[in-house]
Amino acid sequence: MAYRALEQMRERNALLFGLASAPLPPAAHFEEGDKSLKAMALRFLHRRCEDLRFDPVKVRREAEEGRYLGAGFRPGQIPYDMQMDLDRLCLERELERFIDSGAAEDAYTVYYCYLEMFFGHYGKSKKMVELLSEFESNGSSLLMKHRDHYSHSVYVFALGLAVYEGCEPFRRAFRRFYGFGGEAEGEAACRFLEYWGLTALFHDIGYPFELPFEQVLSYFEVTGEARGKGSLYLAYRDLDALTKLGEEAKARFRELYGRSFDTTEELFAREITEKLGKTYHFTEDYILGKIHRKPLEPNAFGYFMDHAYFSAARLYREVERALGPGGITEKHVDALTAILLHNSLFKFAVSFYKDEEKHGPPLPMALHPLAWLLMLCDELQCWDRTAYGRNSRTELHPMAAEFEFDSGAIRATYYYDREEQEKIDDFRAAYQAWEAGGERGRAPRLKAYSDMAEKEQRFLADIEKIVDVSEISLTVTPGVREADRRSKHTYLSRSSFLHLYDFAIALNSRYSYQGREKEIPAETLEKEFEELSLEYQLSNLNQAKSFSRYLDKLGCFYTDRPVDYRMITAFTPEQAAVIAPMEHARWVYEHIAMGWQQGDLYETAPLPPALIRQFGDEKEARRALREQLRMHKLTMDGDPTEAEIFAHYETLPEEEQEKDSAPFNSMLKLVRKYEGLRIYALD
Repeated sequence: MAYRALEQMRERNALLFGLASAPLPPAAHFEEGDKSLKAMALRFLHRRCEDLRFDPVKVRREAEEGRYLGAGFRPGQIPYDMQMDLDRLCLERELERFIDSGAAEDAYTVYYCYLEMFFGHYGKSKKMVELLSEFESNGSSLLMKHRDHYSHSVYVFALGLAVYEGCEPFRRAFRRFYGFGGEAEGEAACRFLEYWGLTALFHDIGYPFELPFEQVLSYFEVTGEARGKGSLYLAYRDLDALTKLGEEAKARFRELYGRSFDTTEELFAREITEKLGKTYHFTEDYILGKIHRKPLEPNAFGYFMDHAYFSAARLYREVERALGPGGITEKHVDALTAILLHNSLFKFAVSFYKDEEKHGPPLPMALHPLAWLLMLCDELQCWDRTAYGRNSRTELHPMAAEFEFDSGAIRATYYYDREEQEKIDDFRAAYQAWEAGGERGRAPRLKAYSDMAEKEQRFLADIEKIVDVSEISLTVTPGVREADRRSKHTYLSRSSFLHLYDFAIALNSRYSYQGREKEIPAETLEKEFEELSLEYQLSNLNQAKSFSRYLDKLGCFYTDRPVDYRMITAFTPEQAAVIAPMEHARWVYEHIAMGWQQGDLYETAPLPPALIRQFGDEKEARRALREQLRMHKLTMDGDPTEAEIFAHYETLPEEEQEKDSAPFNSMLKLVRKYEGLRIYALD
């Protein structure tokens, strides 16, 4: 029973209406024998996370008060636990969409799901997520080396879920570390999802602090000067604004740890020492000194700025703001210290993994499971990453990867673009000549292909120096195949995700105000959007994401940059006729994926007395019944083709057809409230 609250609603509806399956049980989008990354990540969400975020207190309130506390299209329409089941299904479907595409727009909705589910409101933390993408896409081209960290982090998240699902040694280590017995396996998985999501999705949010530092040094490197003594570099001051703890937070950490801390640096140093100090023979004063000097003296760390320091410090502020100091737990701090360790602190200040004389052992998973998993997955996720830096754009990196997780073994195959075969052949010839010549001098390199293909296996060897993989079997193989970039769905429209949230609010407002949206304050529109369930918020977001595809079909695009093309202020009836059936197809596929079925029983069945009592109004009661049955007269069953959906659209009444086109004209007017976004025609 993967989705228990939906099953309970199905049983209730069977008694009331004689329906065998309403709502439909969510389909499992993986085969039983499939052990790929996608299948394992989805299986984890579908089966291991049963009862995620269920609340027995609210269930009792629902029984006592005779009303539901969960939101569908409106608050109070469904049981609270049913909403939690649907939220989990949303995350499952959005993660599947991202793994299929690798597109940054689909990474965005995975972030959105996580923040809504575990932080309570995406809007509180939207700048933290969106600015990482904005900084990378606009500032990274000035660097010598830099690759995407936005989609990368969602891939890392998916990899971690697959490792948990497919590797019993890690599950065992996680349960033991956090005290979950065998009977609490489901609770352990739910907690893992929450704290691994925090660790993986936000481990690189500190890059906006590292990028300016790298930009300055790149000015020297582009002329051939190596970074080092004599380089001009940036350092950060007045860090109390980022690290100083308030009185409530100090009290909370005294409660958790039995001692006082003035800064997050002190808190992190204590926790890292507790976990790793004995094994790696360092004191709390030593590691605190290393942490404290990271932003102040990058010259002491090879003239590198550690984004992990800023990721941990910045994320702490977000957690504190979202949950309040009293909501922070030891597991949140574990996620933050895992982030702090993952980049260079562990490698160069704890284990010294490249120092032949004083290197320590690779990190055992039992000492800090979240840090172990983050460092493993961060190293493994090197495929399908947009190259921004000047040198990065010319290097050879894997475009795709296939994983198999089987009985504790992880087998990874990284694929390189066949169009780069000439580079690969040249490398192989040079490497063979180097071997034939007695291996004198440095071996030829072709990053990252050579690190996987040469006999030294640098890629795997480095991982084995960083994390202890003795309890799992890890193998890495390079391969070559044709590139398939169709899944990216790349169009001319560009907004770096800064407007997607505003787009979605605008689209939702059209349904409420029918053309009067411009009269309504933006704060009111956002508040109404927040009251929707995650499912309906995502529907608006995915509608907004599809807009670039619709515009491409019309020979138009949107951008937040001034361009010399004809601006569009309204769609013609002919253009609307192109968009409308495409939007209807998106809506139908979305409803099928989320388990809706075709039918109008919610309009014809006798209303349950409880619904009449709760809503009083028959129209509102029937809207609630639609949510409880998860039935809609305008959707379709089965697996229809796009042509079949287009034909279905033609049968709809005119007022229903208009719902698929009218929002976009209203949106053209409304987005003028949001700075900088305009729509242009290519002709």
